Amino acid sequence: MNRILLVDDDVELVEMLTQYLAAEGFTVDAAHDGETALTKARSGNYDLVILDVMMPRMNGFDVLRELRTQSLTPVLMLTARGEDVDSIIGLELGADDYLPKPCNPRVLLARIRAILRRAEAAATAGAGNDAPPTLKLGDIEMHTGTRSVYHRSRPIAMTSTEYSVLEILLSDAGRVVSKADLSERALGRKLTRYDRSLDMHVASLRKKLGPIEGGEERIKTVRNVGYQYTRP
Repeated sequence: MNRILLVDDDVELVEMLTQYLAAEGFTVDAAHDGETALTKARSGNYDLVILDVMMPRMNGFDVLRELRTQSLTPVLMLTARGEDVDSIIGLELGADDYLPKPCNPRVLLARIRAILRRAEAAATAGAGNDAPPTLKLGDIEMHTGTRSVYHRSRPIAMTSTEYSVLEILLSDAGRVVSKADLSERALGRKLTRYDRSLDMHVASLRKKLGPIEGGEERIKTVRNVGYQYTRP
């Protein structure tokens, strides 16, 4: 049974979502302020943290920033509807996904399950394989059995979502992958008109991996289409 930490200062909302998620088979723990949330999240006892942005004592961005210094536990940010900057900041800090508030519980459930599928794939990948397959191109090496990434032999910490995006782009290197296709394969959902998640995950990958040798952009944006991983 998956354990979720639900963090929001709206007590009634937390109680409602806790009941809903418990009925779907999840164990839910709650926190109503940032400091308590960070203490609980650092315990490592959770499969997913659902984190509101605006909270007393420590906001969601600060909680995520501190958590990412020592943990890659998947995080789903809850942002104020219409506040695109909140979702962008959350993804830049390492959130796996975001959802505007107020949100439909069924949509929240779908996002949770998609994130957990990626995380569980990372945890169980390569089980029973003595020699996990490797994707290698230029200065990047991905061990798909352990879902680990190396840049010039240096390990790179990635969220499960970042890994999924990179694996798809690297596997299709030299070809343009449409945003719609990448969203369904990496995020587990259809692309919506104003969804910036993929853009921010790609931006994070660019920052972590830098350009390819010679200075050429590693992941190119093909306007109005999608992304292309550059073959060296």
